Amino acid sequence: MKVVRRRWKYLTAKLSGHWEETADPKVQLEQAIAEAQEQHRRLVEQASTVVANQKRTELQLNRAIQEVEHINASTRQALAMANEAAQRGDTLKASEYNQTAEAFANRLIATEKRVEDLKVMHLQATQAAQQAKAAVQQNAAALQQKLAERQKLLSQLDQALMQEQLNRAMASLGQTVDQDVPTLDDVRAKIEAQYAKALGTAELTGQSVEARMLEIEQAGVNSEARQRLAEMRSEMGLPAGGQTAPGQLGMPAAEALGPGAPAPAPRPGEGATASHGSLASDEEPAGTGAAGTGAGGTSAQPTPPAG
Repeated sequence: MKVVRRRWKYLTAKLSGHWEETADPKVQLEQAIAEAQEQHRRLVEQASTVVANQKRTELQLNRAIQEVEHINASTRQALAMANEAAQRGDTLKASEYNQTAEAFANRLIATEKRVEDLKVMHLQATQAAQQAKAAVQQNAAALQQKLAERQKLLSQLDQALMQEQLNRAMASLGQTVDQDVPTLDDVRAKIEAQYAKALGTAELTGQSVEARMLEIEQAGVNSEARQRLAEMRSEMGLPAGGQTAPGQLGMPAAEALGPGAPAPAPRPGEGATASHGSLASDEEPAGTGAAGTGAGGTSAQPTPPAG
C-alpha cells in the first residue's frame, strides 16, 4: 500500500505538471477571472447578510426604545391614578393602581435591560457591517484591477503567440533538410550549374574543327549569294550596293536623264557602251570576245564571265 500511494502521488504530480505545460494560458486566465468574480459574489452575499443583521438589530433597538417610553408613560399614569384614588379615600383602587404601576415598573426594567443588550448587539453589528462593506470595496477594487490586468495579459499573450510564429517562420527560412519543397537557394544553384554547363559546351563546340568548317562553308555561301545579287542588279540596271538608280527601274540612266545628258559610266558585267545615241559596231567578227568602239573613240573593256 505504501508503494501504491507513492506511485499514485508521483503519477498525480507528473500529470499535473504535464497539464500545466500543455494548458492554454488564455483559458486559465478566464478561469482565474471567473473564480475572482465568483469569490466577489460570495463576499457580497456574506456582507449583505451582515448588513441585514445590523439593520434588523437597529429595528429591534428602535422598537425596544419605543416600548420603554410607552411602559414608562403607563407606569407614570398608574402612579398618578393611584395617587388620585388615595386622595379620594378609595384605598382599594389605590392599591390596585399601585400594583399595576409596580408591574409596569418590572416590565420597564426588563425592557431597559433588553435595550442595553440590543445597543451592544447593534454596535457589534454596525462594526461588522462596516468591515463587510470595506471588504466588499477592497475586493471590488481588486477585481477591477484583475480585469484591467486581464486585458494586459491577453495583449501580452497575443504578442507572445505572434512572436513565436515569427520565430518559427524565421527558423524555417534557414532549414534545407528534410523538406518536401526545394528552397530558393537549391533552385538557384541548380540553374547556375545548368547555365555554366551550357556555356562550357558552347565554348568547346565553337572551338572544334567542324564549327570552323561550317563557318567557312557559310562564308562561301554568303559570297555566292552576294555575287548573284550583283548580277541581278546588273541585269535590272540597278546600282551596286542596292542604292536607287537615277532613272527608272530597267531603263538606262542616259534615257532617264534626257537628251544632252552625259552617258553614265559602264557597269560591271556589260559589254562596251557607246556614247549617247551610238551603238557598238556590227562589223566586229562574232566569237572574238571584243566589244565595238564607241563614237568617241574609246575602246571597250571585255565582259567578265558570268558566275
